[in-house]
Amino acid sequence: MTRALTLALTIVVAGCGSSSGGSSASGSTTGGIHGNGTTTSSTTAGATTTAGAGTTSTGTTTSTATGTTSATSTATGTTSATSTSTGTTSSGTTGSGCITDELAQATGKSHLLMGASMSDTTAAAAPYDLRYLYISGGFPDGTGPCASCASGCATNGQSCANSAGGCGWWGCWQWDHDPPGKYASGFVGTAQGDHQIPMFTYYEILQASGVNEGPDEVNIAANDTAFMTRYFNDWRFLLQQIGSNQAFLHIEPDFWGYAGQINLDPTQITASVASANPTDCASSPNTIAGLGQCMIHMVRIYAPNALVGLHGSAWGTNMDVLGNTDPNFDVVGEANKLGDFLRAAGADTGDFVVVDASDRDAAWYTTQGRNTWWDATNATLPNFTQAFNWASAVASRVGKPIVWWQVPVGNMSLPNTHQEWQDNRVDYFFDHPDQLVASKAFAAAFGAGDSEQTTPDTDNGHLSSRVTTYETGGGQALCP
Repeated sequence: MTRALTLALTIVVAGCGSSSGGSSASGSTTGGIHGNGTTTSSTTAGATTTAGAGTTSTGTTTSTATGTTSATSTATGTTSATSTSTGTTSSGTTGSGCITDELAQATGKSHLLMGASMSDTTAAAAPYDLRYLYISGGFPDGTGPCASCASGCATNGQSCANSAGGCGWWGCWQWDHDPPGKYASGFVGTAQGDHQIPMFTYYEILQASGVNEGPDEVNIAANDTAFMTRYFNDWRFLLQQIGSNQAFLHIEPDFWGYAGQINLDPTQITASVASANPTDCASSPNTIAGLGQCMIHMVRIYAPNALVGLHGSAWGTNMDVLGNTDPNFDVVGEANKLGDFLRAAGADTGDFVVVDASDRDAAWYTTQGRNTWWDATNATLPNFTQAFNWASAVASRVGKPIVWWQVPVGNMSLPNTHQEWQDNRVDYFFDHPDQLVASKAFAAAFGAGDSEQTTPDTDNGHLSSRVTTYETGGGQALCP
């Protein structure tokens, strides 16, 4: 049994999402770095909630862990949502001709999945299909996971014992008499108890390395053999907590985008892979391409029933595609560049590609002097059709379906204040699930990009209501 206990942890978290990335197609420059911030997470009876600038993750409560098609499209941002990329691509389709077939078979799901990052109470209030949380914050001192959280375990010298206030390593975000890793294995059990697929967003290169967000993650952290040895050991430990259970694994949002901004050929970017993890990836090249390939390979070894995907950032080609306002911009061509990068990094050996719409609610960005609204009438850019065209083209190029992640939770009835900001993406996604499916989506997971944003726990029940209505009606079939 897990004892009731409240533990405060403070970790440094950086923003994660789609608000950065080089030049927009209209010629304006968008910020390339997300904001850093301090995050406070609390653990109560084994339940950890982490929220902060860029990370909002809800942890566990007491629980026991238990064929090929060619695609055509016009290049403008105003084409139909079903368009896909030109050229030689792998569709990843199976018998019925749907790119989602393999995921549908693996999960036993025949409809578009809807999920979120949320508290236990909200997760149990509606029939969500999946639930995600972040794994972030840092590694234990030394080279590998701790044997105990109660003694002999620390992060940057800060003891992980509850009596000392806890530490930044996710493996001890629980009662310290529970075995390390209970935070993750318990979350699996909790999600399964609610008939939801657990999803982990692994966001550690920035968090644990201490380097500046952006190119330093690639050029410095990923090339530090000692750091990467600890990194692979931590990734292996997470996978071992999942074991034979089914889960979604989302690898390093933003990181691949920063790598792509350096060089769109990941085989030409160095990284410590085989030199840092000869146990699992001795034959992998010491490149960013090898890093993606190695991490997916490790999933097959240690969590064979888990499903995994790299993250595709819409700004990863040095163009802010989802913020584009130029109707002549080649959206599909830009998606192909990203798809080629991801394929070279091993994404085609995964199960899906994760993409995000924005890291903040649109109305919050308005207060910062930025217009990030997507036009729900699809008459002007940026809009949903453009976003879905881009995602569809990425899926076609990689040959894997799309999981939309950390989609802003705001709705138009909110008063535009702390954690209650307006946005139109929730309602558009639920009003047009057929467009999501047509653009090769398998799932949509809603969540906040920092602690100021709307969450499923602060939106006056709107997302849960939409999920209940959607699921009660049978959901959107994956193969139209």
